[in-house]
Amino acid sequence: MPAIVGFCGHKKIKVVHILDQVKTCSPGCQSFKCTESAVVYRGDGVWCKWTDELCGVANCTCAICVKRRLLPKGICGETIKRKTVEKQPDEVIGPTVKLRGRTLRKVGEKEIF
Repeated sequence: MPAIVGFCGHKKIKVVHILDQVKTCSPGCQSFKCTESAVVYRGDGVWCKWTDELCGVANCTCAICVKRRLLPKGICGETIKRKTVEKQPDEVIGPTVKLRGRTLRKVGEKEIF
């Protein structure tokens, strides 16, 4: 199911489609970085000095991606496919808002959208 990401002008909306092969970020990735430098690479895995457990990127507040692709729940943003969809301005714009008083004098229009 696509999710709306943001607006680009009045006509284009960016929609994100999750691919079948969504991958979670791992501490072994070249782009992974711990902001507190608490990562220790041991033979059996990547450990956190603070918790003395295996590094869990999804639950860690110190985990970042150098490429800025780390999404919530530890999902790698490079496994997400973006698609731009054309929409008419009528579909994007909501109902109008009527203005009164000081705001009406400053804006100069009775209705804004």
